[in-house]
Amino acid sequence: MRVLVSGGAGYIGSHTVLKLTAAGHDVVIVDDFSNSKPTVLGRLESLAGQAIPTHSFDLADADKTEHLFANEKIDAVIHFAGYKAVGESVDNPLDYYSNNLGSTFSLLRAMERHDVRKLVFSSSATVYGAEPKLPMTEDLPTSATNPYGWTKVMIEQILADVAASDPAWRIAALRYFNPVGAHSSGQIGEDPSGIPNNLMPFVAQVAVGRREKLSVFGDDYDTPDGTGVRDYIHVEDLAAGHVAALDRISSVDQPLSVWNLGTGQGISVLEVIHAFERASGRPVPYEIAPRRAGDIAASYADPTRANSELGWRATKTIDDMCVDTWRWQSENPQGYPD
Repeated sequence: MRVLVSGGAGYIGSHTVLKLTAAGHDVVIVDDFSNSKPTVLGRLESLAGQAIPTHSFDLADADKTEHLFANEKIDAVIHFAGYKAVGESVDNPLDYYSNNLGSTFSLLRAMERHDVRKLVFSSSATVYGAEPKLPMTEDLPTSATNPYGWTKVMIEQILADVAASDPAWRIAALRYFNPVGAHSSGQIGEDPSGIPNNLMPFVAQVAVGRREKLSVFGDDYDTPDGTGVRDYIHVEDLAAGHVAALDRISSVDQPLSVWNLGTGQGISVLEVIHAFERASGRPVPYEIAPRRAGDIAASYADPTRANSELGWRATKTIDDMCVDTWRWQSENPQGYPD
């Protein structure tokens, strides 16, 4: 298929582009580079061994989105594009609702006009809300604790309504947990702008010397070592899950599907730090800080449905994730060049 990947220059999008090309699909990228850098494109083309057409604009621009669909043959869409920082969404809720919902409306209307009915949506475990039952299964009620999470809940509802209105749609919502790691080549990886919002890139920047130390927010949770527990999934396993989901919705007569993509195993903050120290051979200094508002003690998936229906399974360990993250960070200490 010819697959449009929105946000294809971003962290998860770029890894998915490579998995798609390796599986024999043609890829078209649309990205406004608000949270990525154009220099990733040359690396993607080098690793894929082929040119990858790229369109640079904001997907919320309905006219440009329509023009894209009118001028490119597209069979399916994988939709990553959107703002994604929880704290920033609390400070700027209107920006998050406008961008994340607006880009999705623009995309769905163009898909409908051009009879493109296959869509894989990048959702999140944030849709399980503040006090989820563990492990998290897809049939739990959805909720959110911040505007970013609510945009995911709302878009999932929009997609469910669209699928119910027209049975020709084939839509997958992928709820994934904590993507980490990098491509095994060390050429592409996570390159957050400013201060990282997530644990692993912050740990990597401390190890490489860009930051002095890590703050561990809370050591008094009801977990084995008192620090927060999360389900970390290697970005290459996650990317493979998107390809598996695309294959599945293309072959099964079901308008809407929802799958968790995770390992099903919880790893604590201290376990991540120690694994990264093993991978890098360097200490990762840290200090214990007060809990952050809104953080929960533990979050991990039940991936049984994805394992059985997609024939997909996360295969990489936390040590694999740290080794690949360190390869990327040590070879690109400042991230992608501007």
